[in-house]
Amino acid sequence: MPSDTQTLAARPAAAGKRRAAVTALKLTRYRNYATLTLPLAGLSVVLTGQNGAGKTNLLEAVSLLSPGRGIRAARLDEIAMKGGGTFAVAARVANGAGEVDLGTGVVAGPMGPESKRRVHVNHAPVGSSDALLDHLRVLWLTPTMDGLFTGPPADRRRYLDRAVLSIDKRHGTRANAFEKAMRGRNRLLAEPAPDAAWLDAIETEMAELGVAIAAARREWAALAVAMIDVAGRRSAFPTAALALSGSLEGDLDGFAAREVEERYRKLLRDERSADAAAGRTLVGPHRSDLLVRHAPKDMPAESCSTGEQKALLVGLVLAQARLVANLTGETPVILLDEIAAHLDETRREALFEVLGDLGAQAFMTGTDAGVFAPLGDAAQRGRAHDGRIEMEPA
Repeated sequence: MPSDTQTLAARPAAAGKRRAAVTALKLTRYRNYATLTLPLAGLSVVLTGQNGAGKTNLLEAVSLLSPGRGIRAARLDEIAMKGGGTFAVAARVANGAGEVDLGTGVVAGPMGPESKRRVHVNHAPVGSSDALLDHLRVLWLTPTMDGLFTGPPADRRRYLDRAVLSIDKRHGTRANAFEKAMRGRNRLLAEPAPDAAWLDAIETEMAELGVAIAAARREWAALAVAMIDVAGRRSAFPTAALALSGSLEGDLDGFAAREVEERYRKLLRDERSADAAAGRTLVGPHRSDLLVRHAPKDMPAESCSTGEQKALLVGLVLAQARLVANLTGETPVILLDEIAAHLDETRREALFEVLGDLGAQAFMTGTDAGVFAPLGDAAQRGRAHDGRIEMEPA
């Protein structure tokens, strides 16, 4: 008879939530995999093997079934086998609507590999990777994120915006449009006599987009705080207190969005000389930060121990997974790279129990297969080596 942890982990999905899972994965010329065809049972997946065997590469491939540059934020020319060239990731996904085939990669053009990423849904090209969010949401936690609390604000903004994107598929489009407009403004300000009317138009666009970005971040933060509060009452992971630091986010506390837009537009106009001297735009949503505290200790996350920071991160990712499931009605796929690091046995088993309670498919990696034993037969296991993955029977 399975243990309580095994029973929880085998649940199809949390009550009222549909389950999304990758049921087949095929890689072509992807990093150290010349070709890989991986039939999956829709269960969680545990991959073990030595460092450098390709475990993280496979998780990265799954992460590219979502918008953006994946868990490594890698350039396209870094992904293909032996550096440069073409590569492909193809997956079959089972979700609440049935089954769908998703694909992405770089294809060959007349002059060699194209410099843009192609995305297909059911073998038909789509215009943007945002379309992937209609079929699958992917969350992740990797060792490189262990420095999230002590690193620069840009790292926390990336985490924040990916979290927002997982519940608001338009957020990435807005953020990209803001960055493009800001680069245009910076180039104009570098000219000896920039066109004032053109600057006015760009700054109006930046104000509209910037306030929309800040408003979406505030909405996510409010929802995440509520979810963390509920989950924290019965969680083995410390409760995180979240706050946003940013001029626009702060202004939205006291003014209507239209007023904040006008205030920001005027500020951009007034700061043209200072921004021109600095060579960049000094105020806006690209300067905001996500502030995290260890709530039980009332301590900034950056002052916590390495183990406490890891536990805070795990708690945040699990809260985000619950939030995605609640808002979309469908569980996300969760990628947990080297997840056993800095987690003691109690918290590892608590993690497995929460994943089981949520009913989400998780891809987990590690060097020691023994730490995943509590998952029992609720997880499919494989071993990575020499550009291959040998899966045990499900």
